[in-house]
Amino acid sequence: MGNNRRRGKRIDDDGRPGSWVAYGRLLKFFRTKAGLTQEELAERMGYSLDHCASVEQGRRPAKAEFTERAEEVVEAGGVLAELQDEVDFAQLPTFFRDLATLEKEAAIRFSYDPLVIPGLLQTESYARILLGGAYPPIDDETVDDWLTARLARQSLLTRKKPLVAFAFIIEEATLHRMVGSRQVMKAQLRRLLECAELRNVDIQVMPSARAVHGGLNGHMVLLEAADGKQSVYVESQGCVMSRVGREQTSAFWLRYGSMRAFALSNEDSARLIEEVAGDL
Repeated sequence: MGNNRRRGKRIDDDGRPGSWVAYGRLLKFFRTKAGLTQEELAERMGYSLDHCASVEQGRRPAKAEFTERAEEVVEAGGVLAELQDEVDFAQLPTFFRDLATLEKEAAIRFSYDPLVIPGLLQTESYARILLGGAYPPIDDETVDDWLTARLARQSLLTRKKPLVAFAFIIEEATLHRMVGSRQVMKAQLRRLLECAELRNVDIQVMPSARAVHGGLNGHMVLLEAADGKQSVYVESQGCVMSRVGREQTSAFWLRYGSMRAFALSNEDSARLIEEVAGDL
């Protein structure tokens, strides 16, 4: 199996993630135990037969709403819900999974995003438009899978054990980039303001007038685990670079500190976001 097995995310020869296959087998086990056929399961859950069969065969992921309903219908006792994170994880693009793994262990997560609103702060509509604009184009089912996984990651913002300290620096230009309609952008900016009210979240805007600063080389994510282990993740055009350990990451942390000093304060950033939203 070689590289097809990482952190328990085995990929079958036919491309099915191991977590999807395991979930499907458990769904079939509990369905059979409940004395239900696939047709009866689909009818009671309110999903199509094809949808339920695809999940049971590990060919498509179960979304949170599906799992919630399945738990009730087959009385799985929380077993299916326990697998949901793994199912969501396997929906992420392959190149992004290392970051998602690091995020699960993080107590601190700082990022700089120069082009678009960061995924953890995106609305569903904003994220769907970005994913739908990928090139080469991706099929609708993949868009749905990636969107589900992206939205599921946002639970990190309110995770309590451990509570993660977030800092986001976003370029002022991201507030003006018209992703979709004015309504989509207004809702997205309102989402930023809502997230900024969380006590563990800082959102700072880097003003366009600040022509030179330490982030001009592009997007970066800095993470620190509860045990103090530090890492840096940099991704561009699907190419990933990561570094682990204080010696390898110290320059990035120093650079980020200088950027926070140059960016607008949390309060001034919120006022600017409010102003831009009001102009839409």
